[in-house]
Amino acid sequence: MRPEKLARLIIESHIKNDGEPEIPDMLTGVEIEKAGAFVSIKTIDGDLRGCIGTILATEDSVIQEIKNNAISSATRDPRFPPVREVELKNLKYSVDILHAPERIKSLAELDPFIYGIIVSSDSGRQALLLPDLEGLDTVEKQLTACMRKAIISMDEKISIQRFKVDRYSE
Repeated sequence: MRPEKLARLIIESHIKNDGEPEIPDMLTGVEIEKAGAFVSIKTIDGDLRGCIGTILATEDSVIQEIKNNAISSATRDPRFPPVREVELKNLKYSVDILHAPERIKSLAELDPFIYGIIVSSDSGRQALLLPDLEGLDTVEKQLTACMRKAIISMDEKISIQRFKVDRYSE
């Protein structure tokens, strides 16, 4: 089973109260056994409906990471009400499995199509953006959007980490 299909199965079973679905021991095309993962839900029109994830692994397996984040994405994203059963047929899912973040020394090491970023300020604020997001096609746009998300002002001292993702989507 592919990661996005697992996310769909978990979310649909949870919303319909069908009980615990049968979870595979392995995922097709996934070589990382333990990692952070983001589960994104979009409408068939492409509007975001939920997105929750973890930067680093919090579970013993990437399967459990996807399971937890899928349910949270559907029911606990503070930007949206919980997904309702009537919506399920009009949703599509993607899963981003994160590789370990690495600190960068120069903006030249970034590419918004390849790398997601984590921006942290000395004041403790932090935000993450996944790579290859619509409208964020330059390093400057990606960095500005991430700083805005974290409410970090342009004059604050920041540190930047980059990470690659393996993206699986319907």
